[in-house]
Amino acid sequence: MIELVDATVTAYGPPDDRGRTGVVTLLHPTTCTLTERRVAVIGANGSGKSTLARLLNGLVRPSAGTVTVDGLDTVTQGAQVRRRVGFCFTDPDAQLVMPTPLEDVALSLRRLDLAPAERTRRAHAVLARFGLAERAEVPVHALSGGQKQLLALAGVLATEPTILVCDEPTTLLDLRWKRVVDDLLDGLDQQVVQVTHDLDAAARADRVLVVDDGRVVHDGDPASAVEQYVALMAGGAR
Repeated sequence: MIELVDATVTAYGPPDDRGRTGVVTLLHPTTCTLTERRVAVIGANGSGKSTLARLLNGLVRPSAGTVTVDGLDTVTQGAQVRRRVGFCFTDPDAQLVMPTPLEDVALSLRRLDLAPAERTRRAHAVLARFGLAERAEVPVHALSGGQKQLLALAGVLATEPTILVCDEPTTLLDLRWKRVVDDLLDGLDQQVVQVTHDLDAAARADRVLVVDDGRVVHDGDPASAVEQYVALMAGGAR
């Protein structure tokens, strides 16, 4: 269970013409409890939805308020939280750090304190599960964008987190690979919190949060949330 209580994120803004630095609020006080199996977060670029997502595994710390996962505080118990909450970025190049897929997944498995031979065996099994067995020794830079995103997800899921947070995981993908990743996410046993601009993906969620100007302005079923989001975007276009 993910629980936010008055979670707020602020940062220092650029100095004004007098050299004074102000404080910018990236996420206004937010309180909610997320228990649903599939949660989508939608909003315009710069609305604060990625900030909200990064709070859930401690990538961003609340400036005020609290964020807990299964009762664990993301600030004081961050390592334990990150063992439970995996995070997948929009651009897989932001998280693929090893030369080959096999090495990258094996690196993720190091946190399980396995013997090297067992890590390698499990890494091969993970790659096979994600349809990347034949790419195990191929240089990561030679993979397609879709294959890289699959590899990024494989590395995160290899350690079997109970929650997966994805920040626009299909934005950079063509239609074919988007469908592959969508089907993968839909079939996971984990709770999935997905930041997305894809309204079809949002419509498949159990619950949708709409974020605007650093605030959760709507929280409810997919149909009403998408309607609210479309109305917000139409109003901003005038």
